[in-house]
Amino acid sequence: MTPKDQLLVSNDEFRKLAQEHTQYAERLESLTQKRYLTEDEKLEEVRLKKLKLRLKDQMESIERQFRLVLQQGQVA
Repeated sequence: MTPKDQLLVSNDEFRKLAQEHTQYAERLESLTQKRYLTEDEKLEEVRLKKLKLRLKDQMESIERQFRLVLQQGQVA
């Protein structure tokens, strides 16, 4: 099981962030399917991309900390 998979099972915060990330990705996908976007949709697209990136950064931070703890546990 990968560290990401372990976190999805064991870490509520990581799981919540992953779910939000998926929701934003799905909404972005629905926007990109449109031929033309309204001004509001263009703003939403930019906002969703920023939110999705912020969530990804948070998830990567949690995963990095988790990997460090795993490494320290293997060394000890």
